[in-house]
Amino acid sequence: MASGGALGLGYLGRCRGVEVFEKLNRLGQGSYGTVYRARDTENGEIVALKKVTIHAEKEGFPKSSLREIRLLKRLRHPNIVELREVACGRQPGSVFLVFEYCEHDVGALLDLMERPFSEAEVKCLTLQLLKAVECLHAAFVIHRDIKLSNLLLNNRGVLKLADFGLAREFTDVQKPVTLNVVTLWYRAPELLLGAQSYTMAVDMWSVGCNFGELLLKRPLLPGKFEEHQLQLTCALLGTPSPRIWPGLERLQHYGTFKLPENTYNNLGDKFPDMPDSCLDLLNRALTFDPTKRVTAAVALQHRWFQEAPAPQEPHNMPTWKEHRNETANPRANPVPLGVGPGKRPVPLVARSAVFAAAKKMKSCVF
Repeated sequence: MASGGALGLGYLGRCRGVEVFEKLNRLGQGSYGTVYRARDTENGEIVALKKVTIHAEKEGFPKSSLREIRLLKRLRHPNIVELREVACGRQPGSVFLVFEYCEHDVGALLDLMERPFSEAEVKCLTLQLLKAVECLHAAFVIHRDIKLSNLLLNNRGVLKLADFGLAREFTDVQKPVTLNVVTLWYRAPELLLGAQSYTMAVDMWSVGCNFGELLLKRPLLPGKFEEHQLQLTCALLGTPSPRIWPGLERLQHYGTFKLPENTYNNLGDKFPDMPDSCLDLLNRALTFDPTKRVTAAVALQHRWFQEAPAPQEPHNMPTWKEHRNETANPRANPVPLGVGPGKRPVPLVARSAVFAAAKKMKSCVF
């Protein structure tokens, strides 16, 4: 046993040494650490082991990892990844986060699937994502990086929202906050236009983009840079005006981007086989004015989930061959943005790759 106090983690108490975990294979790597699939030799459980990278001793423990630990210790929900413990390495300052393990991340799974998810399967996944986001927002937490590669799925069909390195507690809507958050393809228009403050609605825009991607089996708005991202958004949803988005003209970058003159919403053309109820929910999530954007709690009650086909039960979801290793997972080591068609943008933080054998927890505990 070792103490986490030297790194400012004293509230965690004594930590097990990382030597009790047998590394099986590497799942991925990012700027904030390397993630391994590992076995707990004391109980045989398979876990995901994330090594936290500390680039220089003077920098101390990374704020993103500290934030991730604190939030995940506070939040408990069946659709939020479980941080089991923090383990200490042999070297001073060596720290590992121990997560439950899931066999898939939804983004890589979608890339490898021969067919898209069915409407019933999309309902199942979207419901679980909305439940996770509802839990976060009820606790006044904004995730700020919801994307398919941060959605984990185990072989029982249970979805887990992961990677809380960019998450923050929402305490003051008027306080200036970081704008360079959320991977570009999932970034809300108020962020792209330089809003000086934002709300939990930025997560709901990301949910809408993920929802559309599950239906399409490809990214909904794959922009190459910020102006292009806005251009694609306006081409799909229509170009906003201060009439439909009060306060738009006061945003920092309003008028600086060249946007198409489009007054039409083209979601119906993008999803010709989807019912009106599905398009309605998608439109509510992808509403330009963040004050009018649907909340997770309201979205969970939407009529699309009540209509046929009924949402697939998680335990009846298809099963797939496990892909979470470096040779099979095309997103384990992402390439730089713009290097070729169809490539995914580099994530802003390392994925907290993770998770299986999920404990059944009955409610969101703060």
